[in-house]
Amino acid sequence: MNDENRRSPVYTARGAIAGEEDWQAVADAVNQRMAARRIGQQKLADTSGVSVSTVRQVQHGAHGRRVQNATLSAIAHALGWPDDHLIQILVSNHTSAASADTIDQEILAGIGRIEQRLDDINHRLAAVEKRVTAGTTNR
Repeated sequence: MNDENRRSPVYTARGAIAGEEDWQAVADAVNQRMAARRIGQQKLADTSGVSVSTVRQVQHGAHGRRVQNATLSAIAHALGWPDDHLIQILVSNHTSAASADTIDQEILAGIGRIEQRLDDINHRLAAVEKRVTAGTTNR
């Protein structure tokens, strides 16, 4: 990661948060969410209450200017995330591609287990139905 995308620590009411800022990770997350929700800069600006130029700045990694935590919270909220979501991405980059892939794999594995369980239930129901049908025809 180049030094342009890393900045000084984030400051909150309780002081500095340890670690470096990753503005590119914030930009990537915002851009992906906007694309997934099919909303543009103007709509996000209107919904979040920030200017279009600020939305654009965040989308491009906030090069050259510091975006306030309150602004990130407003954008996160407008995108349907918890208010601190973008701040967490900024300081920890917890949405890296590797972790997203791992989460996707876990979700797919869980869905596979659910599908298998549903198949088992369907087979058992079919067997019960067959027995019930056979029992009623023998009477």
